[in-house]
Amino acid sequence: MWIIWRLIAALVVVGALAFFFFAPAYVERLQNPVTEHEPWPVSPAAQAMHERLVIGDWHADSLLWDRDLTERAAQGQVDLPRLIEGNVAVQVFTTVTKSPAGLNYEENSAEARDNITALYIGQLRPFRSWLDLTERALEQARQLAIAEKTAPEMLKIVRSRADLAEVLRRREEGEMLVGGLLGAEGGHALSGDLANLGRLYDAGFRIMGLTHFFDNELGASLHGEAGAGKGLTSFGRLAVGQMVEKQMIIDLAHASPEMAREVLEIVDVPVIVSHTGIYSQCQTQRNFPDALMKEIAGRGGLIGIGFWEEVTCDDTPAGIAASIVAAVALVGEDNVSLGSDFDGAVRTRFDVSELAALTQALIDKGMAEPVIAKVMGGNMVRYLEQALPAE
Repeated sequence: MWIIWRLIAALVVVGALAFFFFAPAYVERLQNPVTEHEPWPVSPAAQAMHERLVIGDWHADSLLWDRDLTERAAQGQVDLPRLIEGNVAVQVFTTVTKSPAGLNYEENSAEARDNITALYIGQLRPFRSWLDLTERALEQARQLAIAEKTAPEMLKIVRSRADLAEVLRRREEGEMLVGGLLGAEGGHALSGDLANLGRLYDAGFRIMGLTHFFDNELGASLHGEAGAGKGLTSFGRLAVGQMVEKQMIIDLAHASPEMAREVLEIVDVPVIVSHTGIYSQCQTQRNFPDALMKEIAGRGGLIGIGFWEEVTCDDTPAGIAASIVAAVALVGEDNVSLGSDFDGAVRTRFDVSELAALTQALIDKGMAEPVIAKVMGGNMVRYLEQALPAE
């Protein structure tokens, strides 16, 4: 009988090991698919232009998936080899710390079961990060630091204007180096304690979105339960004030419109909407009203155009280019940038290595090279050169 019990125990152990080894990668393949497609046509002239560009992207959630970013992966949409192949100079890596079950763009409860808890346990992340949102953000930051240490020839974490200048100089000298910035997707990463803003800053975070898919301690989400007209809480106002003091970039993606308006009232620095679309071009709940976008841009802010169907209504390179053209028409060529949301549990038609297809699509839309250079990364770099701390 003891042999049977030992066999059962062995099977349980093997099953558990198989689950922890295979399940997280399987989940990611489901969450971050690239639609099968023939190679996107890119002319030699478009490829040459693409290679001249300094390209930047405001939003990728790659750190959530516990992959080795120094290795080219068979799943997902971003890693360092593919960033280099796509000629990306600056990439924001955003840390996701909570995601409600049944996630949707209309209404989510902050009390809903959290999907990230199960993912972190399945990935065998450190125990301290299983139930602590701040530790989850710090653990993802640690993964980026490991990637930088493993492959300093591919990645340099950007914490300051000096770091950004070094990345751009080294690229100008021929190195295919990616400058990586850390961002937090939602102020719930503070766990309701302003002291944690300092911990995130010290770990390299320079960007923070105020909300994600649910209302949190800082205020109302675009997709939460607080209802119309709800904005910042008193804690949120304090957090925004401290972010300005620390020269951390405020990201209004996923914020309620009232929260966004209140932020604009109390800060004197430009803000960003890191990954979004243009409502008049794609009328979905996810996109801010055009008038609010114009107000954000009018204060010097940047609008990052996403690469997935729910914000562009067409996720082909031509469709994303159409959203960029609409954004330029609405807010001007100096206020539009890229915000892919790669690896953010979205389906896309290409991964970052194929980014030249977007350059081709913008050329096909009749956009001139100086404007393409701005929206593909020039505007983002100019913004960072002003917004980041000096050292």
